Amino acid sequence: MFETERCLIRILQKYDYVDVKKIFVNKEVRKYLGGIRQDDAIEAGLDEMLNPSDNSFYWVVREKQTDEFIGLVSLDPHHDGDYLEISYQLLPNWWGAGYATEVVREIIHFALNELNLSKVVAETQTANTSSCRLLEKLGMKLERTISRFGAEQAIYSIE
Repeated sequence: MFETERCLIRILQKYDYVDVKKIFVNKEVRKYLGGIRQDDAIEAGLDEMLNPSDNSFYWVVREKQTDEFIGLVSLDPHHDGDYLEISYQLLPNWWGAGYATEVVREIIHFALNELNLSKVVAETQTANTSSCRLLEKLGMKLERTISRFGAEQAIYSIE
């Protein structure tokens, strides 16, 4: 488990299902992530996250004072397969208050300093300007843009 100033970040557990489902059915959260997921896809995704491979990590983010569910953060193999990708999904009522910055910074630190990874990547749609700004604020550099999933994607990295 990780602890930041305002958040607890702990490994995803089966009892988190109800909260995690909120992420996958939220239209705003899923706007740049392929849309709302159906129940069978949510269950399959949750099962994969509950039984990760050795190089995949899935965490639930909760507000420290209230234990209220904020979202998910993960490190798992990027589509291109060379590096681990940091991903994050927070419920909209937590947007714009620095929670994502706090959480993603902690996981990048873990990846580079505890896992001793040489590089971490992140991929987001270029249209998701808030996510692009967040990654840049954390010191990630734009490597390239590609077309994937029917949209232009920005690939960021930090070493």
